Amino acid sequence: MSNIKDVDGYRYGDAELNPSHGYLLPALVTELDRHASQTPGDKRVFDLGCGNGSISAEMAARSWDVTGVDASSEGIRQANAHHPGLRLEHGSAYDDLAARFGRFPVVVSLEVVEHIYAPRDYARNLFDLLEPGGTVIVSTPYHGYLKNLVMAVTGKMDAHFTALWDHGHIKFWSYATLGELLREAGFTDLRFRRVGRIAPLAKSMICVARKP
Repeated sequence: MSNIKDVDGYRYGDAELNPSHGYLLPALVTELDRHASQTPGDKRVFDLGCGNGSISAEMAARSWDVTGVDASSEGIRQANAHHPGLRLEHGSAYDDLAARFGRFPVVVSLEVVEHIYAPRDYARNLFDLLEPGGTVIVSTPYHGYLKNLVMAVTGKMDAHFTALWDHGHIKFWSYATLGELLREAGFTDLRFRRVGRIAPLAKSMICVARKP
């Protein structure tokens, strides 16, 4: 999967935050603050899957030096129009991004991995983009036995699996599978948290990991 045209069709109507950011952004800010307190002085961050630039802009407002890419040309048009001071460019999780942009102490990728056709290529890119000792912050919709059971019993499975959504969710991750993906890529010290709703029915999970 190397042709960006294969993944370019994701649509954005504006450059605003979406409802998921109501629970993702506070957790992201906490993790960024934690990293900054442990390794002060270098607040560069790469946003892999920056979409319409709304989260990148929130990080920049908190004094982070943000670079990012997204495969959606429409998303990048929105991002560049509304956040012209940020370096947000058209690019894919399957590109050699480290060769293009260099390496960073922090890489953020929110609600992206569930859209990825080749997750090992994506995880390799996360790893390559990080400096040694760097931190990756990845989020994706949460899946666990109880939540899946509740969705099945209440007839929510079709809505959740978004089969009719072009470029929508195609992978459904658990702690176990996302952890295996990141460890296989070389990450260590994985730490998970759930956000949105009570933990057993969480909307998303966030994994924070380190590059040795």
